[in-house]
Amino acid sequence: MTDKDDKYPQPPDGTMTFWRHLEELRGHLIRSAIAVFVFAIAAFIAKDFLFTQVILAPKEPYFLTNRAFCWLSEQLSIPALCINAEPVKLINIELAGQFTTHVVVSLIVGIIISIPYIVWEIWRFIRPGLRPREQANSRGAVLVISGLFLTGILFAYFLIVPLSINFLGSYQVSGLVENQIALRSFITTVTTITFAAGILFELPVFVFFLSKVGILTPAIMRKQRKIAFVLIIALAALITPPDIFSQIMVGLPLFLLYEISIRISQRIHDKEALET
Repeated sequence: MTDKDDKYPQPPDGTMTFWRHLEELRGHLIRSAIAVFVFAIAAFIAKDFLFTQVILAPKEPYFLTNRAFCWLSEQLSIPALCINAEPVKLINIELAGQFTTHVVVSLIVGIIISIPYIVWEIWRFIRPGLRPREQANSRGAVLVISGLFLTGILFAYFLIVPLSINFLGSYQVSGLVENQIALRSFITTVTTITFAAGILFELPVFVFFLSKVGILTPAIMRKQRKIAFVLIIALAALITPPDIFSQIMVGLPLFLLYEISIRISQRIHDKEALET
């Protein structure tokens, strides 16, 4: 018997006590925190690559998305499509601003890279409480959840972030007001957009669980499709330049996610109807 077993004895029926569950959860959280810390240290060390080639790259003309949009603007003779032709200039107005930004960004990158491992640790914690059939139905959950989140991050990084930088960085209420964008403001905008997109791309997962517990049904989602469409268009219009092409580029993947979620809810509804 280990020291942990002596401290939190297991009941004769094989179930785990509340304190044993807490002890198990603590282990999973500690391992997840270690993974975040290790990747954050690696990101901190790779400062030049992290900032020059990744974080700050979307504001530069050489960035892949910016070059693609500018090439497209030439082919279609639509000048408004060319984005970030002039790089946004950033300033730092705090003594420790660049250092604290370095630390915060390294931590955020550590979390993003660790997401698959964190999801796997969460899955390991909840798996013993699932029935064999539920475990079988949940196969691939770690891969799906991690894949959707990282896909959302990449979608935001390569599409939404450059469009947002172009629109917000060049927007002026008056020609008398010059934009001088602080480094922290830029980093906050980029990280907020990417994380929001990562969570938004988890919509099929949320719909799956809400449908399983009976909160969502395919009928409700179909009924609210028009409202969802309007919200998606409004979101796309908010973060893109004022042209229909950019709005479609952003809005179409989000609307496809909503349609996929309806199919997922329908499949769960049909499966439960057959079992009853």
